[in-house]
Amino acid sequence: MHPVRKQRLIIVLCVVVFSSLAVGLAVYALRGNINLFYPPAEVAAGLAPQGTPIRVGGMVVAGSVERSDDSLAVRFAVTDYQATVPVVYEGILPDLFDEGQGAVAAGVLGPDGVLIASEVLAKHDENYMPPEVADALEKAGRSPQGQLL
Repeated sequence: MHPVRKQRLIIVLCVVVFSSLAVGLAVYALRGNINLFYPPAEVAAGLAPQGTPIRVGGMVVAGSVERSDDSLAVRFAVTDYQATVPVVYEGILPDLFDEGQGAVAAGVLGPDGVLIASEVLAKHDENYMPPEVADALEKAGRSPQGQLL
């Protein structure tokens, strides 16, 4: 093989190896930032992973909000009218958070099926609902108010 061709081949191979390494490291670094949405029916069916960050959304079940007397801990349940997922959150809830309203909780699912939330998002106004929640309710054949479609 001619020395110039050999040198070009080595350069091309080095570029391919280093490019592959850079892409691999980027994918590995971003892997931990993935936060997938699961409706309560999929969580109850066991399709949601435990111990990894997920988001669960639906309507806050009326009468399910329990506030702690001595801390900021709040327990509530989220439903898509097919299944219900209990949520535990410690912190200040958004002003628009209320029973019967849409909410998305981001956190880690425990082995007991309770979502330990690190963040709770409430709907924006009376006409807004997170797209994931609206899709989950539509698949369940329900309107945001819980009525059959």
